[in-house]
Amino acid sequence: MLENCILLSLFAKENLHRMSEEQLNRYDRLINEPSNDWDIYYWATEAKPPPAEFDTDVMALLREFARNEKKEQRLRQPDLEYLFEPPR
Repeated sequence: MLENCILLSLFAKENLHRMSEEQLNRYDRLINEPSNDWDIYYWATEAKPPPAEFDTDVMALLREFARNEKKEQRLRQPDLEYLFEPPR
């Protein structure tokens, strides 16, 4: 689903490099276990509450990111070159 691809890839670019191993494991579980991508989108955009097992600090970070309080333009996924750049 395009909306999740954009949301999750930009979130990953901005946050994964500063997450602990436990947070990375929770993020991995979040993006791989739910069988419906729309569930992740609804949880991230606060349209629906997540189930307890996904209501974590990582979900809180994702929700904050999804609010986009800085009103950044987020029209496409980031280029993958950032994977080879030093973290900000």
